[in-house]
Amino acid sequence: MLTDSSTPSTALPRTSGADAIVIGAGLGGLAAAMRLGAKGYRVTVIDRLDMPGGRGSSITQGGHRFDLGPTIVTVPQGLRDLWAACGRDFDQDVDLRALEAFYQIQWQDGSTFTARQSTDAMRAEVARLSPGDLPGYDKFLKDSEKRYWFGFENLGRRSMHRFADLLKVLPTFVALRADKSVYAHAASRVKDERLRFALSFHPLFIGGDPFHVTSMYILVSHLEKEFGVHYAMGGVAAIALAMAGVIQSQGGTLRLNAEVDEILLQNGRATGVRLTDGAVIAADIVVSNADAGHTYDRLLRNHRRKRWTPPKLARKRWSMGLFVWYFGTKGTRLKWPEVGHHTILVGPRYKDHIRDIFIRGRLADDMSLYVHRPSVTDPSVAPVGDDTFYALSPVPHLGIGDTDWQTEAEPYRQKMQKMLEDRLLPGLSDHLTEQLIFTPNSFQTRYLSPYGSGFSIEPRILQSAYFRPHNVSEEAKGLYLVGAGTHPGAGLPGVIASAEVLGTLVPNAPRTRAQRMAAE
Repeated sequence: MLTDSSTPSTALPRTSGADAIVIGAGLGGLAAAMRLGAKGYRVTVIDRLDMPGGRGSSITQGGHRFDLGPTIVTVPQGLRDLWAACGRDFDQDVDLRALEAFYQIQWQDGSTFTARQSTDAMRAEVARLSPGDLPGYDKFLKDSEKRYWFGFENLGRRSMHRFADLLKVLPTFVALRADKSVYAHAASRVKDERLRFALSFHPLFIGGDPFHVTSMYILVSHLEKEFGVHYAMGGVAAIALAMAGVIQSQGGTLRLNAEVDEILLQNGRATGVRLTDGAVIAADIVVSNADAGHTYDRLLRNHRRKRWTPPKLARKRWSMGLFVWYFGTKGTRLKWPEVGHHTILVGPRYKDHIRDIFIRGRLADDMSLYVHRPSVTDPSVAPVGDDTFYALSPVPHLGIGDTDWQTEAEPYRQKMQKMLEDRLLPGLSDHLTEQLIFTPNSFQTRYLSPYGSGFSIEPRILQSAYFRPHNVSEEAKGLYLVGAGTHPGAGLPGVIASAEVLGTLVPNAPRTRAQRMAAE
């Protein structure tokens, strides 16, 4: 059942049996609700937005559907496993399309690199740019596969909340040189700076600085090779709606336009939540898909915290902010035929620009852009003959530097438009129609993201695995965390995996007397 907070605000008594509350209808929260529903819990998902999906939601404006957050699916098997755990078939609910060309990287000198699933095609791209780097690239692929099996299939799919778990894996971390950064590892294998970029930029998709994030994240290269890159028709928002459908079929409830103000504790155990309208909902367990920082700093503000205290959270390094320009164009469906679904425009600087974003907190004059053109795959995103785009630029989060987005947003958008017109979409200004801008302020107000960061806590080595907020909270019994700010981390595969980890931590719901009698 889907309800709206416009219904009268009254304290809701707890029913008999096992009830679970999930705070936040982001993809991690929805996946958690599905896992809990499959375990027999009566689940209520609460979200302040008017639709499920969180960062994976969408806004429709003037006939253009703007997918606000993630745009690709890289590990569809994780979703298929999730659906299977609920006795459902993912491919019956979601139309997933494999992309032949994943993305094209374009440099200022006119050179390009197109990523594909085929190893032969990728080796051909490497040979075209720098034939001498082929042996190093082959070694990089083997490095990537080793880290995939250890970092994704092993660590990423089990809880890392015990110190003993960390001690067990430390030797492997040392052997795989997890102390090296993603960029440093790429640089040790290939010499061409363009290839070093192509093999090291991926952490930016989960909020990490490639020059500081652990080299374990080179596993993305194998992940793309193993599973490919896909697009869900209807956008990631269509996946969120399908997830909501599964939850409702399990007897769960999505309560939208409602915001949790506090997690309630009694004798050190989570017993429910209080909404901003004063309503109280009781439960046996509480799962927070809100940002881990918001969970501990705001939702548990009236309770003593042992590990995730405000000073400790303030010392954490947070992922960068995002400036996203969503726009529609009129009559351009056949224009710019060389522009595909995903394009990365590389600016004149790499390392120094990353330092501006993550270390100096400076809004630079130059930029690199990720450009999404879903209308080449999914015509439903725009009116007939038109296009829908978004262009994304990493920027400092609100806790570093002094950027005033009230005054800087439009000048920055204009710089972005000029770069697009000069390098990718000539004549763009003649075709612009609908527009929407998200700044770090938007992430802070819409998603309650600390500092307006795009991906919660940055995935540096001492902010990953055991050192990241755990899936089972040490602050209260019966409280669990899923989503980008907890283990294993940000990105669609990560948040779906966080719910899989949750499923290993939460026992099956105890059956009611009526259920036991029916089973007998």
